[in-house]
Amino acid sequence: MIETHAKHMHRSRGFTLIELLVVLMILGLLAGLVGPQVLRYLGSARSDTAGLQIAEFGAGLDLFHLEVGRYPTTEEGLGALVEKPAGLNNWNGPYLKKKQIPKDPWNHDYHYRSPGEHSYYDLYSYGYDNVEGGEGDNADIVSW
Repeated sequence: MIETHAKHMHRSRGFTLIELLVVLMILGLLAGLVGPQVLRYLGSARSDTAGLQIAEFGAGLDLFHLEVGRYPTTEEGLGALVEKPAGLNNWNGPYLKKKQIPKDPWNHDYHYRSPGEHSYYDLYSYGYDNVEGGEGDNADIVSW
C-alpha cells in the first residue's frame, strides 16, 4: 500500500502539458490586451514630464528676468539659468535645482528662443521624433 501511495504522489506533483499550454495562452491574450495600453500610458507620461520640465524652466526664467531685468538671449540659452553669462552683475543663480540643463524625456535638447514668436521667450520640445509638429508621442510640448 505504501508503494501505491508513493506512485500516486509522484503523478500529482506536476502540471500536464495541456494545463501549461492553457496558462500560456491566457498570459499571451492578457499581454496582447494590456501591452498597448501600457505603451500608451508610457508615452503620455513622457509628454507630462516634458511639460513639467518646461514649467520648471519657466519659473527659473522668470526669476532670471526679475533679477537681471531681461530674459536670457537665444545665444545664452537655458545655460544662463545655471551658469552666469559674461557681463551680468545682478545674476544670483543658479535658477534651477540641478546644476545642468536636463534633456527632454526623449533625450533631445529643449529648444529656446528669446525674444520668442509667441511670448517673451519660446521654450519647447519637438517630442519623440524631434521634428516640428506631429501627434501623439511626436506632438510638440510648448511653453505658450
